Amino acid sequence: MEMTDVTILILAGLAAGVINTLAGSGSLITLPLLMFMGLPPAVANGTNRIGVVVQNIVATGNFIRQKELSPKKEWSLVIPTLFGSLVGALIAVEVNEDFLNYFIGGLLIVMFFVILLKPTSWIKGKAGRVRTTRSRIINSAIFFFIGVYGGFIQAGVGLFLLAGLVLSAGYDLVKANSVKVLMVLSFTIVALVIFLLAGKIVWSYGLLLAAGNAAGAWVASRNARKIGAKNIRYILLAVVLFSGLKVLGVF
Repeated sequence: MEMTDVTILILAGLAAGVINTLAGSGSLITLPLLMFMGLPPAVANGTNRIGVVVQNIVATGNFIRQKELSPKKEWSLVIPTLFGSLVGALIAVEVNEDFLNYFIGGLLIVMFFVILLKPTSWIKGKAGRVRTTRSRIINSAIFFFIGVYGGFIQAGVGLFLLAGLVLSAGYDLVKANSVKVLMVLSFTIVALVIFLLAGKIVWSYGLLLAAGNAAGAWVASRNARKIGAKNIRYILLAVVLFSGLKVLGVF
């Protein structure tokens, strides 16, 4: 691997770490980058999980130390996502590479419009009005299918988890964010094992991304007010649109 590639991977991981900390969806940058660098879609999909795991270990630890998260109280919601992630990852390692390539390209275009419409603002508006929780069966089904999506592709799953935790489980936005981090860490570890067993991971690329992810999370957590999620959103929109069109072969 050339130094140029090393630098690009670390910087991309840094950007993703900042974006995930301030706004979410950092994998929308790192996943297509790995594909641009020559990794097959399934291998890029697996390799990307390494940085996600490292970043969320740091974030989960911080939430626990700050007493904003008690993992023992959240397993009823975490466990369905674990099973869902297992199913999603098993599908991802077996799916046709051409299909996965087009799926990722299409997903990037869809996520461009999702980000453009600012769904987190809508979720935030709903958070204060949600007072009751739905039945455990309904919640389990919702988070199982979110887990399937997360195990299959990862990119953008935080948004779906946040929506489920606020609109279905009845959490306020602050609590939902801490539980989301725990859920992403838990089911990404499951997915990572499946990709590892299938030989769909390139550790050198993944560890470089992870180093950048960790640094980005540290920078963003200490300078959140200076950077601002609004500016991050504009950068993310541009990158996602370009990446989606590139993966689909438009140029």
